[in-house]
Amino acid sequence: MFELMFCSLLTILPDYLYRRYAQGKRFGKEITFFSVWYELRWGITGCLMLTISLITMIFYFHPATESATLYFRTVPILPEGSGRVAEVKVGFSQPVKKGDVLFTLDSSKQQAAFETAKRKVAEVDAAMETAQADVSKAEAQIGEAKANLQQAKDELDVKSELQRRNPGIVPQRDIEKLQVLVDQRQAGVDAATAAKQSASLQVSTLLPAQKASAAAALDQAQVDLDKTVIHAGVDGRVEQFLIRPGDVVNQLMRPAGVLIPEEAGRKILQAGYGQIEAGVLKAGMVAEAACISKPWVIIPMVITTVQDYIAAGQFQTGQQLLEVQNGPKPGTILVFLEPLYKNGLDGVTPGSSCIVNAYTSNHEEIAAEHTSTSRAIGLHVIDGVGLVHALLLRIQALLMPIKTLVFSGH
Repeated sequence: MFELMFCSLLTILPDYLYRRYAQGKRFGKEITFFSVWYELRWGITGCLMLTISLITMIFYFHPATESATLYFRTVPILPEGSGRVAEVKVGFSQPVKKGDVLFTLDSSKQQAAFETAKRKVAEVDAAMETAQADVSKAEAQIGEAKANLQQAKDELDVKSELQRRNPGIVPQRDIEKLQVLVDQRQAGVDAATAAKQSASLQVSTLLPAQKASAAAALDQAQVDLDKTVIHAGVDGRVEQFLIRPGDVVNQLMRPAGVLIPEEAGRKILQAGYGQIEAGVLKAGMVAEAACISKPWVIIPMVITTVQDYIAAGQFQTGQQLLEVQNGPKPGTILVFLEPLYKNGLDGVTPGSSCIVNAYTSNHEEIAAEHTSTSRAIGLHVIDGVGLVHALLLRIQALLMPIKTLVFSGH
């Protein structure tokens, strides 16, 4: 309506003034209700063409959408496994800090596994001490075996020397027995040395490996035990936390509730624009938003990101070929906007629906030296008609509470 009234001032009104004062025709005489079309046909035709052109230019170069929302994602409250709730630490709706305990699961099984792993570590430590004692014992046995070996060798050497000096003075049988005894004592030394090596290997290799395995099992048992205590992963607010002691929760079927991060839905506004506006929307464009949860307030915004693909074109492979005519309705260009000023979205409830206008600015091209005069004038007109859209947004923001509260059946 505003565009029509504006265009009529440039077309119908000059046409009427020309016929009234230049041609001397009077309204009610030559210009009647029935002859308006014929008498003012040029003005009416020009008005309609200018109105359509103006509306098209406004909505193309200064796109608007009512599909804008402060989307946010929640964090599901889930244990890493499954179990029965033992104790609940928070209420149905409550602010929490990162690390706060939300609830605990029955940990009897995990506690038993932890104690078993702990005792296994103690058992390996005891075996380590026993092996150390075995090493000391083997060292003592080696010393004893070497002493016995030396004694046997000395006795064999003495009798061998006597036999060499006075053949027949020592029976050959005694010398052979002493040689056998020396070999036996040498085998005892070798056995004691092998026993020491075996005990040393247990101390240096086997038992440390067993202790490392036992310690890893203890750490795993501690991790499993810690998983029975569910903490808040981020600062935020717990909502719809309905579990009670005795409930069974698991990752697939029964989440415990949701945790809404502290800054969720308070920094970025997502808006969907028509595909025809893909060539106009650019990062850095100034925009304005009016949200239903904060009526009568215009929030200056700036486009930070324009998604360069349309979600409606996404498909998943299956057993059947894709049939295009059965596809979803045309999708929108997703645009991310942030407040132009700090804390600009304060007071806007996350998830609130908004109306967003984006405004094309050609200031840099107009100021460029290579821009022709006619093009500069055209760009000035394009930038100037953004004022009409800004006015329409303010009218929408003014009428939004009335439309919602009065005409929607509330």
